[in-house]
Amino acid sequence: METLIFQLQAPLSSWGEVAVGEYRPSAEYPSQSALHGLLGAALGVDRDDDGAQASLRAGYRLAVGVLSQGRLMRDYHTAQVPSRTDLKKRPHATRRDELSLPKTDLNTILSSRDYRQGAASLVAVQMLANAPYALAQLAEALKIPKFVLYLGRKSCPVAAPLHPCIVSADTISAAFSDYQEALSALWLQHVPKQPLPTGLALNKIAWGDDFGSDDSSTIGVQRDLSIVRKDQVITRQGWQFADRSEHIALLVKD
Repeated sequence: METLIFQLQAPLSSWGEVAVGEYRPSAEYPSQSALHGLLGAALGVDRDDDGAQASLRAGYRLAVGVLSQGRLMRDYHTAQVPSRTDLKKRPHATRRDELSLPKTDLNTILSSRDYRQGAASLVAVQMLANAPYALAQLAEALKIPKFVLYLGRKSCPVAAPLHPCIVSADTISAAFSDYQEALSALWLQHVPKQPLPTGLALNKIAWGDDFGSDDSSTIGVQRDLSIVRKDQVITRQGWQFADRSEHIALLVKD
């Protein structure tokens, strides 16, 4: 089956999990909502266009191949915010609107946010029957995105080209393997005197229920565990998410 594969690498990335209070944790690899958002940004789909966002989510199934989970970095900082009463009195579409009050009316809150340092992953995209764009269109958009692409937060720009490629393989694991072999050949072609980067072997694959229950025929490896992630977008305007089952195959076992 034809599969679009691209890579995500950055000095910092942050894949939001359920937040409690002022603590903002990060997952070790991309969430489904973040990947749909990245594809939408590349295509130029506006965040407030619920119809286009919904068709994008319903048109494709996604899998993630984790190359490196990176290292955890926790950022502690303070931020200024108005009171809830002040927010209710006036519209605040942007951060500038939110802070357009006398400084004496702003409050200071403490906050901590998690990032992953040096994380890297591969993403697999397959079309479903109602896909609004062909894989070739997605690949072209990832090469020349309409909006700036970042990995979870605007402070996390990509560090390497996404290098989207369409490969034909029977399973997701085979597609990842073919992509890595082609990437290695490209590296040796352009920088033959420098050794290949080390420490970026595929160590786990994560996917959702939309790949079906026969892991061998679609993924190529058996699941080792299943978890629940709250990363299925209900609406981006209200920033609401639903639970989703995710299955993980551990390729490197301790």
